Amino acid sequence: MELYPKFPTTFIETEGGGCYNWAAADSPMLGEAKVAACKLVLKPQGFALPHYADCPKVGYALEGKCGVGLTIPAANTKVKMAFIGIKKGEVIPVPYASVSWWYNSGDSDVVIVFMADAASVAGEIAYFVLTGSQGHLPAVSPEFISKTYQINVEKAEKLAGSQKGIMLIKLNEEQAETIPKPKEEILNIYTQNIDASSPDVEVNNGGKSTTLEATKFPFLEQVGLNVSRLVLETNATRAPWYASDLQVVYVVKGSDKVQIVGLQGKLVLNTNVETGQLFVVPKLFMVTISADAEGMELISIVTSTR
Repeated sequence: MELYPKFPTTFIETEGGGCYNWAAADSPMLGEAKVAACKLVLKPQGFALPHYADCPKVGYALEGKCGVGLTIPAANTKVKMAFIGIKKGEVIPVPYASVSWWYNSGDSDVVIVFMADAASVAGEIAYFVLTGSQGHLPAVSPEFISKTYQINVEKAEKLAGSQKGIMLIKLNEEQAETIPKPKEEILNIYTQNIDASSPDVEVNNGGKSTTLEATKFPFLEQVGLNVSRLVLETNATRAPWYASDLQVVYVVKGSDKVQIVGLQGKLVLNTNVETGQLFVVPKLFMVTISADAEGMELISIVTSTR
């Protein structure tokens, strides 16, 4: 069983930013467990073209702040489309097949790590881009586009073919002015600041643990996941624990040791972890983590809403 923590590899890099993923070929456990993860980096004025994915996922903002356009396909949701602001420390669920686009209007990079459940392609997130050189729209004949939008064929060709970017682009000043402002009144509906949330457990000089569940954050029901943040102080250790469902863990900050115990009391992992690595804990396996002199911070998902 291959459980060793891994760094992501480059999926795409452009002027607008980069996307980095944990490939199933490098981390077989992701494929076996049918979970996936990736990291999005948006440069200032970087724009992730409208896309959807084959699995529900949760994003956690590691750095910066950006705007997110999101469609919500659930029939019982009053707002079908929203433009949301997200900043460092916040969590945003992205439901299965929801179209989203992401824009960095700030002066520094935006970094978001995504963790997903039940990808169709085991261990990978499959993205379907609506426009750009790899998008769906250019593949549709201009005649169909012309009829759909009631424009002439020349305009249809321009609509479908003028965007030459691949997934991540950089907007110019004129394009940036067309981006709407996030709606303040929906901030706590689609996002939650887990960093600022009251911890479920807090120990002086030890650390704190915070979990977002659907009871606290109803929008999580849309993705079938819960999210936890663990902060360990200097040289602190998290007592051994287990979850009834699989855990995906990302090291936000710090380093030291992780141990995982599996069937028949067998130690299946005993290794050091570093900032930026990701590892998987199979369901019901016991895990314990210790921090070095700099402390440690982890973000994780469990593939259940409870």
